[in-house]
Amino acid sequence: MREWRLTKTFRSSSGDVRWDSLGDPDREAVALLHGTPFSSYVWRAVARALSRRHHVFVWDMPGYGASEMSAGQDVSLAAQGRVFTELLAHWGLDEPRVVAHDFGGAVSLRAHLLHGARYRSLALVDPVALAPWGSPFFRLVGVHSDVFGQLPPALHRALVREYVSSASSPGLHPAVLDRLVEPWLGEPGQAAFYRQIAQADQRYTDEVQDRYGEIAIPVLVCWGEDDTWIPATKGHELVARIPDARLELIPGAGHLVQEDAPAELLAALLG
Repeated sequence: MREWRLTKTFRSSSGDVRWDSLGDPDREAVALLHGTPFSSYVWRAVARALSRRHHVFVWDMPGYGASEMSAGQDVSLAAQGRVFTELLAHWGLDEPRVVAHDFGGAVSLRAHLLHGARYRSLALVDPVALAPWGSPFFRLVGVHSDVFGQLPPALHRALVREYVSSASSPGLHPAVLDRLVEPWLGEPGQAAFYRQIAQADQRYTDEVQDRYGEIAIPVLVCWGEDDTWIPATKGHELVARIPDARLELIPGAGHLVQEDAPAELLAALLG
């Protein structure tokens, strides 16, 4: 499995963001957004494939992956929407194509509708976009994040591994699972894991979901048919709210479509 490292740093309003780009800078730009509790690592195969035709930008959100994790850090959807807008300005991107997964879907939608970020097109992959959202586990941890934060490291590790594993339908390769879990281990990682859940407030999608009818760019919604985190019915509901949006269901894929069916997802994006 080839190494995945982000080599550049941007000082955002919510802390240091690690990022990188792949491909020819003279080609059309594509920005990829990950979800929770993941990182840009989930985009590695799609990013490398897209970089053959595009200039691809990847980043770890503040509080995730290789980016800064610190006490008192604002890692809410509101903060991430601002940070993505700051990054687009830092990268000098006026109208990139944007591909956003899970929590990143809400981030991209907030940046576009509330902060004036302009895109040439938007692809939403199993996004957090419509209320209600959050599994029973997610809501339980959110209410009791202080208690979960005190779990012994071994129990915390087991909990995170089980949680991350459930995002895949066929199951994750052990090395992939290890890489996705690793940022959440150790004292800073464990605190950051429960911090991001505690700050996941549905009001941040409530603020924008009635404005989806204002979106006037091409929108593709991709959804894993076997997603148990956010059911595919949400995909049908979302495309009904966005003018001229279309839905692409991906058989055999769970919530982590990038891991379960990267070739099928790439084909949908290129199409």
